[in-house]
Amino acid sequence: MHLRIPLFGLVASRSPMESLVEHYDKIVEGVDLIEESMACYIGDGPCRQFEDLFEEVARLEDEADKIKRRIRNHLPRGLFMPVDKTIFLNYTRNQDNILDDGQEALTWLVMRRVDIPKPFRGAFIGLVEEVAETVHLLRPALLATVALVLGQSYDRTGTKSAYRVVRDQHKKVWRDHMDLLSQLLNSGADFRDVFQLVRLVECLEGMSHNTEGCADRLRSMIAR
Repeated sequence: MHLRIPLFGLVASRSPMESLVEHYDKIVEGVDLIEESMACYIGDGPCRQFEDLFEEVARLEDEADKIKRRIRNHLPRGLFMPVDKTIFLNYTRNQDNILDDGQEALTWLVMRRVDIPKPFRGAFIGLVEEVAETVHLLRPALLATVALVLGQSYDRTGTKSAYRVVRDQHKKVWRDHMDLLSQLLNSGADFRDVFQLVRLVECLEGMSHNTEGCADRLRSMIAR
């Protein structure tokens, strides 16, 4: 007579921590498209249609949502979770919000055409690039955390260092976005244009802010 032990299936199944990397990869794919979209919208050179890029970002955001729901709907019981369940769920929300904010940023450009004044174009492109860099820097922090939590690595010092890199990058984004906001509000441009561009800048900063939030959640996961 053979006995079936349910625990064996749980041990062999894919860890929800590893699924976070799959979700992240979809997020960063969307962020890269947002960077391309902004360069297309602001720049004067040839590029793909902005509307097509916007629709592609929306598709990626929908795919990321499906992955997030699958992760949340197939979590093991608390006894078998490698990290605190609440922290894990908060992390998925922060990571998903990165692309949500990015999609909202593009929405402000789609709903009404606004010409970004030439003196601000370089600053906008620079801000988008810095935001994208923040998101890309999250990957090493996430991979290091997954390895540490699953017992594949014991490098706590290096993992914490990866969190600090993300936080330091976000501080740069925050300073740049405040400078750009100040310039826009004092530009004397049309109110409707300024309002749209201010919302755009705030959404871009929100992407970086949520990325920093992810790093903070990861730090909580390995806290003793």
